Amino acid sequence: MPTLPEGTIQVERVWKKFRSDKTLPLFYDQMTRLSRRLTDRDEPGYRWVLKDVNFDVSPGESMALIGINGSGKTTLLKILSQVTYQSAGRCTVVGRIGALLGVTAGLHPDLSGRENVFLYGAVLGMGRDAIRRKFDTIVEFAELSDAIDRQVKFFSMGMQMRLGFSISAFLEPDILLVDEVLSVGDANFQQKCLQRIGEIVNNGTTLIYVSHDLASVEASCQRALWLSNAVVRAAGPTKDVVTLYRTEVEQNASRVNMEPGVVQVLKAEVRATDGGPIRSECELEVRLVLNAPQEAMANFFVGVSQGTAFPMFVVDHHGTMPEGDFEVVCKLGYLPVPRGHYSLWSAITGYPRGKRDPYLTWQPLVSFESFGPDRMDPPQGVMALTPVYVGAQWEVN
Repeated sequence: MPTLPEGTIQVERVWKKFRSDKTLPLFYDQMTRLSRRLTDRDEPGYRWVLKDVNFDVSPGESMALIGINGSGKTTLLKILSQVTYQSAGRCTVVGRIGALLGVTAGLHPDLSGRENVFLYGAVLGMGRDAIRRKFDTIVEFAELSDAIDRQVKFFSMGMQMRLGFSISAFLEPDILLVDEVLSVGDANFQQKCLQRIGEIVNNGTTLIYVSHDLASVEASCQRALWLSNAVVRAAGPTKDVVTLYRTEVEQNASRVNMEPGVVQVLKAEVRATDGGPIRSECELEVRLVLNAPQEAMANFFVGVSQGTAFPMFVVDHHGTMPEGDFEVVCKLGYLPVPRGHYSLWSAITGYPRGKRDPYLTWQPLVSFESFGPDRMDPPQGVMALTPVYVGAQWEVN
């Protein structure tokens, strides 16, 4: 069998189970446990966190793992880094692994930052001379020149994250595993990390990246794997998988039992004012039919999002909310979105803003498809927070 190149990851039919949480020594809990053992076909006392997971990553590729909390992303990273092992299946990882599986990133709290750099490098199998050559670059990137000789237990969470990421990224592992840690850093350092991730991927390092920040996922990864309830829901190009995931999040948001408020939504419509399809840069009309129990001064909000409750933009209006059935019409002179699937959200609050409970809680009312140009990809390592489309004319002389 030929030897696989360094940086290769092969996961074949991987299953992972953990023991179920212990029950209290009370009569009711013990009877419930006995009932489950008699009726459950699965092996009693265990819960599956990964079920039949398959994927391959070639050297130099970047792949994101996305999904809600508890879907198995971190467990899969721990299997790849051999912190834990699969219950069934085969996991082949070739090459040195740099793992950033938490904010502390394997740092020893009683050692100084300097000592942790050399310790981590030794774990990766690097010699002291090689680590020494990279040391100044690591400290400069982490912005810790004044604190590098201080014990790590006196570092803030952000400082620990910066040091852990710098060590992992600059000691040049064949495979870099990053698990939801960049959110601790400030915006400037997040951008530096994304740029560094792009550099190491270009240099041939394989990247496995876990994050709930879909903007950073799209900025740093070529492929994505969506885990849900321990199984793979989708795998493929990042843009396609993230679109499916956002659609699922949107559907879940619409099913959440929100506080209804005193205003009822009777009808919600979105259309282009010229009667054509909804498209980039068109004039958009939002028409809402509502019912209120009494007249009041209120703030009306309308926003557009892509899957989540965080809007790409919001417009508002202050005015009188009539009693009984009434209609609200909002015209957007310019729809600044590329082609894709979007949700219209709305809310009505009391006046002045922040006073009293909302008349209508922030919630999705209707979805729509927008036609037009595809989203433009920013330079590698640059994170676009929202997929806003701005028409432009270029001339290069």
